[in-house]
This record gives sequence, structure tokens and C-alpha cells, in this order.
Amino acid sequence: QVQLVESGGGLVQAGESLRLSCGISERTSRTNVMAWFRQAPGKEREFVATITWSGHAITYHDSVKGRFTISRDSAKNMVYLQMNSLKPEDTATYYCASGMMVTTQSSRYRYWGQGTQVVVSS
Repeated sequence: QVQLVESGGGLVQAGESLRLSCGISERTSRTNVMAWFRQAPGKEREFVATITWSGHAITYHDSVKGRFTISRDSAKNMVYLQMNSLKPEDTATYYCASGMMVTTQSSRYRYWGQGTQVVVSS
């Protein structure tokens, strides 16, 4: 069973930065795409960014473009989300996900981590 583990969340002030990390237990054709999603209290889960293990298909939600950067270290089976210029509206639980296709639809990702909480105070 593929496992994903996120880390790096925390409490920061607006304008500060955080880097989230996600480790995956194995890479197969079913885990070719890595993605970050987030879910704020009372809201639906929202796509944040995607990347493939080859470093292609990098996409971002419009709300994070220019502030967040997704990257991967294939040798370590790690994916990162560098979040700069954080805003209170970025407050959410952030989830790492993996699947076969590049998509913004959460239902198309088969594997999920447990989530890491990010709180941005104003």
C-alpha cells in the first residue's frame, strides 16, 4: 500500500513563509503525478499544485501563482511546497496526493496523506 506523509505545517504570520514536505513510500506508474490540495474549515478541498516525477506538468491554482512553488526530489521520493507571502486565506489543512493523471480533481487521486495544518495569522 502506497503511503504519503506530510510535514512542515505550522502557525505563521501573514507575509511569512513555510515549506511543506511530502514523502511517498514507493513510486510506480500509479503514482506518477504528485499534487497538493488544501481544505479550509467549512470549505471543499481545493487544488493547489501538481508536478510529475519527471518535473513536468507543473500547475498552480490561480490564488497561489507567484507565491507557491512545487518541486520534487526524485532520488528521495519527496515533494515540496514552498509557500511564500502567506495570507490568512491560505489557512487550511494541506494534503499531499498521488495519482496517474495530471488533474485538478481531487477524486482522481488515489493516494493521500494525513494532512498538515497551516495557520496564517493577520
